[in-house]
Amino acid sequence: FDLATPGEDESLSQVLRSNIISLVGLLRIMLGGLTPEEDSIVDRALTETYALKDITPETESLEGLEFPLLRDFADVLSGIEGANSLNQRLLKYTEGVWSGFIGEPSNVDINKKLICFSIRDMEDELKPIAMYIITHFIWGEVRKELKKRLLIIDEAWIMMKNEDTASFLFGMAKRGRKYYLG
Repeated sequence: FDLATPGEDESLSQVLRSNIISLVGLLRIMLGGLTPEEDSIVDRALTETYALKDITPETESLEGLEFPLLRDFADVLSGIEGANSLNQRLLKYTEGVWSGFIGEPSNVDINKKLICFSIRDMEDELKPIAMYIITHFIWGEVRKELKKRLLIIDEAWIMMKNEDTASFLFGMAKRGRKYYLG
């Protein structure tokens, strides 16, 4: 749920909107797809989750604000009518076997010469989710500061198996040049 610092040509409102769209894609992967009704509920719940932390399209600065976590989203979702199935499917990530996987704030320092994210020992079901989260995190960091960088995604076929991750990767490859990303 972390938000990237807006680039020179972006507003915080645009970054928030883009992040919510990306999170809907991530949740589609995590929850095994969404019906149109569920898609709408997830979009609303994400907006409300950010609003709980005082992050709205009207917010002018992220300074001093805390980003929501997956459990905050689950709490909001549990109060929305028609979200029972979503809540049940989300439980394995908030209280179940994978609750430690993505439930904490990001703590990666990307200001190194070489950074390697490894998902080799991860369960196969979690790999597309992890790759989506990693590439989304990297994309946010790349947009913060314009400088030449190279991103290599080994085993990208894992992302290409899912429409949402493939679409995200395609968009990143297409827009990367604007941010000096090769």
